[in-house]
Amino acid sequence: MSAPLTAGVVGLGMIGGGVAVSLARSGRTPVVHDIRSDAAETLDGVPNPLGSPADVARDSDVIMVAVVDADQARAVVTGPEGLLSTARPGATVVLLSTVALPVVHELAAACRDADVRFLDCGVTPGDKAADHGMVAIVGGAADDVEHVRPVLADWAKQVVHCGPVGAGMATKIARNVITYGSWRTAAEAAALCSAAGVDPTTLTTVIDAADPEGSTLLQLLRMRAEGSLTPELHRQIATLMVKDLDAALSLAGELEVGLPATGVARNHVADTLGPGGEERTGDDALTETPADTPSGRRERGLAVMEEVYGPAVRESAGALDTPFTEQTVDYLFGEVWDRPGLSVRDRRLLTLGVAAATGRSDLIRIQAAGALNSADFTPGQLDEAVLHLALYVGWCNATAVHQGVAEALDDHARTSSPKEK
Repeated sequence: MSAPLTAGVVGLGMIGGGVAVSLARSGRTPVVHDIRSDAAETLDGVPNPLGSPADVARDSDVIMVAVVDADQARAVVTGPEGLLSTARPGATVVLLSTVALPVVHELAAACRDADVRFLDCGVTPGDKAADHGMVAIVGGAADDVEHVRPVLADWAKQVVHCGPVGAGMATKIARNVITYGSWRTAAEAAALCSAAGVDPTTLTTVIDAADPEGSTLLQLLRMRAEGSLTPELHRQIATLMVKDLDAALSLAGELEVGLPATGVARNHVADTLGPGGEERTGDDALTETPADTPSGRRERGLAVMEEVYGPAVRESAGALDTPFTEQTVDYLFGEVWDRPGLSVRDRRLLTLGVAAATGRSDLIRIQAAGALNSADFTPGQLDEAVLHLALYVGWCNATAVHQGVAEALDDHARTSSPKEK
């Protein structure tokens, strides 16, 4: 029977320190290193730090690296006194730090060259590290994961093998998108409540009472995985999303609250839900429209125009029967406005600047109206933009800017006001 694997931890912050405590509690007391000599003083059962990562690797079969960023990870793994300077052949480096995938592959290659195994391992939630409460989100060869699973199990409540090297980090990064994206929308919701005179803590109370386990957050992903998002349910949810998000954006416009994430959600309802809105069976089956076909580019261009200017633009576009109008939709909006390098809001700002410099109040009015419709800008922000642009484009051109914005604000106020009964 082989001897139990020995463990080491480099970095004794909240996560690394918690991992070290959980390992010690399990009976697999690790050797540790931290740039702070007193880092282990408050960590139950954890010995004093050794002098360098190299010292940790010299006495460890499995080394967890929990440092702040990519530069620290590189220094710990490949630096002059790094792990690879003393690691035994067959040892395993487990990177717990969240870093970009190119860094993961860079460190994996360095370990491979040194005959050392490498696993990328996102962890969550970090504040449960000392209580054996984290999930280990692992990427790497299956044999390598199984080799160190006993060590991971000593500090993780669950070990999830996501795939080859990089898969663990990609999964952790994707999880962070859900976390921080939900924080952004929660911040917008709180701002909307405050502007409407409602204490945001009331919203928290409602959410806690309605969904104490937070299952709504992952409801869409679960429906997709289960195949329960039927065409009929897809259409029902899409209708509700449009109605509810339009109501939120309307209220935000009245209260002059910016809701950019909400605007994005409204403009990407179909993308969010994914395919499934129509049945595709028998003679009534719909034909897919690939994006790289002429009809696909046309549809994408019209969709982006809707995102930029609002739902009514498709009707107002009229017949696309000249080369200019065709290229406006297919190329300008279908390709340029849709490129990932800049957001729609960024491109709108640039376009507003150009229109201001040329004194085109008509173009300003169109862009300002689109900005209000999509909640890219509040009325107050547009008024501030007029003043800012005036100092760069000159007062004469600024008069045209002011006129265009004022007309857009008047239009928006009329269409947003409740209709008299």
